[in-house]
Amino acid sequence: MRNAVVVAAAVGTAVAVVAAGALIKRWKLMKEQRLKHARNIIRRFARECGTPVSKLWQVADDLVSHMKASLASPSSDESSSLSTLNMIISNVTSLPNGDEEGFFYGVNLHGTNLLFLCARLGGKNKPISDLQREEVSIPPHVLAGSSMEITDFVVTEIANFVSSHPVIDEDDNSKRKMNLGFTLSFPVDDALPFTGTTFQRKNSNDPVRKGLMKDLNKALKNLGTKMHVFALVDETIGGLAGGRYYNRDSVAAITLAMRTNAAYTEPSEDPNSPELVISMEWGNFRSPHLPLTSFDTRLDSESSNPGSGVFEKLISGMYLGEIVRLVLLKLAHETALFGSKVPPKLMIPYGLSSPDMAAMHQDTSEDREVVGEKLNEIFGINNSSLVARELVAEVCDIVTERGARLAGAGIVGIIKKLDRIEKRKSVVTVEGGLYEHYRIFRNYLHSSVWQMLGKDFSDNVIVEHSHGGTGTGALFLAAAQTHKPPSSDS
Repeated sequence: MRNAVVVAAAVGTAVAVVAAGALIKRWKLMKEQRLKHARNIIRRFARECGTPVSKLWQVADDLVSHMKASLASPSSDESSSLSTLNMIISNVTSLPNGDEEGFFYGVNLHGTNLLFLCARLGGKNKPISDLQREEVSIPPHVLAGSSMEITDFVVTEIANFVSSHPVIDEDDNSKRKMNLGFTLSFPVDDALPFTGTTFQRKNSNDPVRKGLMKDLNKALKNLGTKMHVFALVDETIGGLAGGRYYNRDSVAAITLAMRTNAAYTEPSEDPNSPELVISMEWGNFRSPHLPLTSFDTRLDSESSNPGSGVFEKLISGMYLGEIVRLVLLKLAHETALFGSKVPPKLMIPYGLSSPDMAAMHQDTSEDREVVGEKLNEIFGINNSSLVARELVAEVCDIVTERGARLAGAGIVGIIKKLDRIEKRKSVVTVEGGLYEHYRIFRNYLHSSVWQMLGKDFSDNVIVEHSHGGTGTGALFLAAAQTHKPPSSDS
């Protein structure tokens, strides 16, 4: 009897061991299948995001066609049916030549923040010096007021900044009116009157913008401040002015930050203005050759501007992290990459910023420590596996490479429109945190330009970081006005 019991127990144990082994084997098989599915999703995503040189040239050529179509049309309404570019002709008719000397003031508006700057320019081969910055937020109660109340607040802060940072060692400046550079970095808060400026109109003689400049100058005059606002322009045009100050071969400027834009110069037929300064508004560029995926379609449909800003949603800092999040969300749903339950925070739109994405992407530690820390910090994903962390970094790389290479194609397109690829050296200034701080993005952008132009012409196009930092374009624009006679505008 005892033997029978022993045998039965042994058989039971063996059955349990076999069953446990089967469960473990099934679990391992399921895990391998999920991992294989995850890799297939990423592989397909990478294929759809591909930007071979041939595709980059298709995008660049399409950009040139849209530029030409927009410039050839007399109005925004007509150009909208022919081109996705607005191509705003700025009323800035003078860019620096590098010889400017003196003390200058500028203002940059971003969101509801005003950045005031002043600095000294010393002429050729001398860097900007004595740079002073001061940032002021427009309070909510002012934003809730009228357009005139907001304008009065702005000019009062301008006057305060000028009085606390007076011109030194320039006797004549205390007696004459000085030009003030004024640039806008989007997004600008909708409550501000500046959102209705030239950014919706092609013509530089925009009555809305002219009215705002008149209001600003009238308020400055009433305060007794000897300042004159001569233009309200996109900060990218300020970047172009800064590039021209340091190099006369500077023909274009690109902003790659939370938002994106491009500005460049065209030859002009007007003898009083040898070149046109044009803001392309290239965030709205659309082409059938852009490598769009289902994730891009979802991002667009769920955005505040569906159908618009297609190019911007591929290359700007505001959206890169969101594309990565959407891919990771699919992986979490379909492959349980981060555990059996989808992390709740992973379902929150725009939870991943481009700086955090860059930190994960540029993590060089052996076990991807930074990726693990960011996944925990941002999405509440604890104890992620090394495989999961490596796949996250791979998704970041795919999104970054596509965005940077498309931006590079845009640069080449501008140079081609100017017919300078084979004939002349061209300098393109790039500003914005995405380019400045995201090293891999920057490297991908440069390599795309080199690959497109080849060894014969790659030395003809130089892409470099902007000079002076955010907002300083307003100073260079003010300096350029020293070549012009004083305006009679008030």
